[in-house]
This record gives sequence, structure tokens and C-alpha cells, in this order.
Amino acid sequence: MPKIDNIEETPNPNAVKFILKEPVTAGTTRSFHAAEEAAGDPLAGALFAVGDVASVFYMDKMVTVEKTEGADWDELLPRLAVSIRAAEAVKSNGAPAPAASGVGGALGALMSDDPRLARINEMLDERIRPYLASDGGWLEVLSLDNKTLTIHYQGACGSCPSSLTGTLMAIENMIRQEIDPEIEVVAV
Repeated sequence: MPKIDNIEETPNPNAVKFILKEPVTAGTTRSFHAAEEAAGDPLAGALFAVGDVASVFYMDKMVTVEKTEGADWDELLPRLAVSIRAAEAVKSNGAPAPAASGVGGALGALMSDDPRLARINEMLDERIRPYLASDGGWLEVLSLDNKTLTIHYQGACGSCPSSLTGTLMAIENMIRQEIDPEIEVVAV
């Protein structure tokens, strides 16, 4: 049972981030946008069952919950906390958790032999993903098709207006300056 260390607001007013004392995954991300998607996941399923939950994202010692537009945080937070505390913590065998870079992209993107994609993921791991995680979100690379990089925001970033404008432009500018000036970044 993970204990909640802190609850933090995110730049997305409809999302909060729970910081846990024990991990609920070992370096992997889990993202759900509907109760039906979370049916086989005990933690996400329990959070959606609370009601008024629009999405659930979690990794390691962080759980981000996005509420529906009409829900009130004062009523929702205590109910969410009960479900999070009831979740199973991941048992550590003393080995360090896998680095986030190992789970940062979709399987096809991770297995690509395109050297640009490896450099892009390195850049994202060093300069973008830690900041997104600190705000309760994440970024997954789905593909690099010719000159189009397709990404997917998760957690608090998934519905945050700034991720689809400022953050997306910053990522594209970094990639164009350092890797390929013709790459276009598209969020889906």
C-alpha cells in the first residue's frame, strides 16, 4: 500500500499529481483515458470507479488524475486518496528501476534503427521529460516518418493547452536546431 507523500497542483487546472512514498510501477508508464481502457488495471480501474475522473496516468512514484470539468477537487481528492492508498506497491528486489528512456517511446519507435530517433529520445530524456514529469505528465514518441515526428502527451500534459502550444513549439525548435531543420513535430 503506497503512502501519499504529497499532492501537487499541475499547470493543468483539471489535473493533480500524487507523489507517493513507494512506487506503483518499476520504470514503466500507464495511461488511461476511459474506464473501459482501465478495466484490467487495478489502480486505474479503482480511480475511475471513484467517479468524475477523465484520465489516469501513473509511473514509478507518481499518479496523475485528471477530473471531469464539473467535478470539485475538495470532494474528489479524499476519495482518490483512498483508492491510491489501497493500491499495491511494486516490490523492489534491490535493483534500480529501468531508466525512463527505456520506456519513453512506443515499441516501434524504440526499435527503430533511425539514428535521428535515438538522438531525439536522448534529448527528450535529458531536457523535456523530467520537466513534464515534475508537472504530472509525460511524452511518448510514437513514430518518426520521414520528416514528421509524432508524439503523444500523457498525464496532466494530455489536455493542457500549454503542451499543445508552447511545449510543442519548444520541442520542435530544439529538434530543428540540433538534429534536423526539416522535422515537424505533431502531437496526437
